[in-house]
Amino acid sequence: MLSVDNIYVKYGSFTAVKGISFEVQNGEIFGILGPNGAGKSSTLKAIMGLVDYSGKIRLEGKEIDINAKNQIGYVPEEFMLIESLSPMEFFEYIASIRGFRDEDRFARLIYGFGIENHVTKPIAALSMGTKQKVQLVAALMHEPKLLIMDEPLNGLDAKSTRLLKELLKVHVEKGGSVLFSTHIMDIAEKLCDRIAVINNGTLVAIGTVQELRSMAHEEGTLEDIFLKLTGEDEDIRGIVHALSK
Repeated sequence: MLSVDNIYVKYGSFTAVKGISFEVQNGEIFGILGPNGAGKSSTLKAIMGLVDYSGKIRLEGKEIDINAKNQIGYVPEEFMLIESLSPMEFFEYIASIRGFRDEDRFARLIYGFGIENHVTKPIAALSMGTKQKVQLVAALMHEPKLLIMDEPLNGLDAKSTRLLKELLKVHVEKGGSVLFSTHIMDIAEKLCDRIAVINNGTLVAIGTVQELRSMAHEEGTLEDIFLKLTGEDEDIRGIVHALSK
């Protein structure tokens, strides 16, 4: 579905992403984990063409152009909404750009995420969680082949979190693919078919949870594996030791 080959992302003299490569298969949920500032969001932004990069990124074997982006649903970490519009006006705007209109699907998504009482309010007046639900509806409305989601669970209540997880499972059962980053290790461990661990802009490890266990020589949780692979477990022990004196 998606191929990322040796990409670099620079902001001035700072290199945020350093030669990262991976593939996302059809029918796969692929997670990206990493500490803050590791390069996760920059990687996803490069795929979406929101930052300059070098390297090759292909969707179904072809470069991602404006037409290919119609096959992608994107949820950024930071809100990318037109806050002067209402959610319904925003949905209609997105639908007009994509040439898509399915009233029944609109209604099901709006009701499912519980925003039916907010669709006529200005987006600027909505809570963080409701804004996140608006982004999710906008990304899911056209049933894209590939979902790219950067911390998609931010601000969501328990019901919406469960709903999104179930919708992602249905999406891949239909042959779609999901690429997402998260800091919630428990969800990544239960949901992802494969995981890439990024640290300081480089790819540290990639594989299933069991494969990552073997690489890290760690039989604990994904959190334990992640901290071991990124070297942060030793930092934690040192900090705790220093603060407990």
